[in-house]
Amino acid sequence: MTRHTRIDRPHHRAGHLLRGGSAAAALTTAGMMLANPAAAADGDARACDIERPIIFAGLDYDSARFHNALARMILDEGYGCATDELPGAVIPLVGGMSRGDVDVVMEIWSANPVQVWLDAREKGQVVEVGTNFPDAREAWFVPRYVVEGADAPAKDLTSVNDLPKYTKLFEDQEETDKGRFYNCPAGWQCEIVNSKKLHAYGLEGSYTNFRPGTGEALSAAVDSAIKRKKPILFYYWGPTWLLGKYDFVALEEPAFNADTWAAMMAADAPEQATAYPESTVIIGANADFAKAAPKVIGFLERYETTSEQVSRALAHIRDTEGSPEDGAKWFLAEYPDVWKAWVSPEVAERVSAAAKKG
Repeated sequence: MTRHTRIDRPHHRAGHLLRGGSAAAALTTAGMMLANPAAAADGDARACDIERPIIFAGLDYDSARFHNALARMILDEGYGCATDELPGAVIPLVGGMSRGDVDVVMEIWSANPVQVWLDAREKGQVVEVGTNFPDAREAWFVPRYVVEGADAPAKDLTSVNDLPKYTKLFEDQEETDKGRFYNCPAGWQCEIVNSKKLHAYGLEGSYTNFRPGTGEALSAAVDSAIKRKKPILFYYWGPTWLLGKYDFVALEEPAFNADTWAAMMAADAPEQATAYPESTVIIGANADFAKAAPKVIGFLERYETTSEQVSRALAHIRDTEGSPEDGAKWFLAEYPDVWKAWVSPEVAERVSAAAKKG
């Protein structure tokens, strides 16, 4: 378990601030609260409304690590909270949240939630707090230089239906009569989905279904192709550092249709496929914790990012070989108008001061 270092507790200064106040200051504060809903909701946010550490789910992937770092930094430094996290994978951690072992999970993917979340929500053990980001995406991509620009080799490649014409462009070096499609690693749900799509789009005979050994191997293959300005056809998802760092074009597929998706997933050899749904990623909390921590929950309700912002933060972490905490500090400096809308001016001032100290 990791733990954030806190600055001096803001509530230690409360008495001094109150004694030094004035009627004019009070009016000014009241005016700021009316102009900023977060200020009214935070109220006197100098003391955390939970005395014990708030436990975050330490999900084992990049975007979740970033969101934990950002939310914990604001709660630690701005609200005077103590936070901690329990590492693990999504199913046991969401199960832990239903029992009260975990207080907050920053990423619940609503398009395909784990069953334990649905069961716990049905029983009233967990609650949906707010939207972390509304536009998580998955698609088949090619680098933009493949389809745009004076030297682009496939200017009319816009759709998966165009792919049979471009097997030579995406040639598989091990089966040179076919193109290569970079799928997910075996064992991932997206590998199953993409394999069904290859069949439904009639591409099994013209493209090899190449499955890298790991997610890192997939991103390394794309990264290598980009650095050599080579063509590559691959599946990927966002927010990720790869989508934040490079410029890709998603190939068109039939617009998402829930019935087509269900039929595709039920069939071994589907005849129709559909695009991935765009997923809203929500923040979940233990129900008892939510009742006991209204200021913390108020902050998490206002917490909202976009897939593009998170991808850029992850790309920064990647390029600088930094930590999730470094990415959180970068986000605070890069998007002040975004995160300051989540908190009162007083909380924002404390967070900014702490971030500058490093």
